[in-house]
Amino acid sequence: MNRLSGILLIAISAAFFGTLAIFGKFAYNDGMDIYTVLFLRFGISASFMTVILLLRKEHFPRRSILAQLIGMGALGYVGQSFLYLTAINYASAGLVALLLYLYPFFVSILSVIFLREKITSIKIIALLLALTGTALTVGPVSGMLIGALMAIAAALIYSIYIIVGTNVMKHVTAVQSSTVIFASAGAVYGLLTFVNGAHLPASNSGWLAMLGIIVVSTIIPVVTFLAGLERVGPTNAAMLSTLEPIVTVLLAAWLFGDRLLPIVLLGGGLILAAVILLTRAELKKRE
Repeated sequence: MNRLSGILLIAISAAFFGTLAIFGKFAYNDGMDIYTVLFLRFGISASFMTVILLLRKEHFPRRSILAQLIGMGALGYVGQSFLYLTAINYASAGLVALLLYLYPFFVSILSVIFLREKITSIKIIALLLALTGTALTVGPVSGMLIGALMAIAAALIYSIYIIVGTNVMKHVTAVQSSTVIFASAGAVYGLLTFVNGAHLPASNSGWLAMLGIIVVSTIIPVVTFLAGLERVGPTNAAMLSTLEPIVTVLLAAWLFGDRLLPIVLLGGGLILAAVILLTRAELKKRE
């Protein structure tokens, strides 16, 4: 039952994370910039999670665990998001998205090296299916080298974030970890917003987009991801997270009228096949 709940938590996380690009597009169209969006995203999320932490009468993490969580937020989240969004300025969004989803491979390699996790043939097949599916879903085209390198660096940073989080989540709850991670990332982007100047929403639609980013695309998916990570492990969590681009593509087609090409549908099918394959293998472990 523990593994099943973990699978469901990661799937929920991926689905909600998939809304970030949609809400982000609405926010940018309302005159906001990346620093202000991310400052409000993490700053308000941190405030909300702090209230939840106090209501649950949980204490803030201490010593080395606190330091690791601060690193996950101030370095992991900030580094990954900054590199990813900067890479789009140098290479196509499709290529950048594809390269970001190399992180399941990085997670698998790092898990074997640092966590001594075994890589089964099922996981290898699932990873290959998911990567192929992601390539078809995002429709990559050629881009400049600097953009590609930034995207790969973003994938590597996110992989390290997941590996570090696997150990940290053994000592804290999802609420404790999320609070510190949000606050750390918010502090960094608060400084960047101060330096570059704030660009707040110009209308109610912009504020609604920010509310969606904070609640739907941040608080819910991060908490469920960290809770699921503890149950299924880093490789499986990374694998199941490849559901995210499917959600993004479907929402974009629905809201913005983006055309769903046959190759995109094929890619989505391969990702679903990979997730189903991995899920069945995980469920057998609990029998």
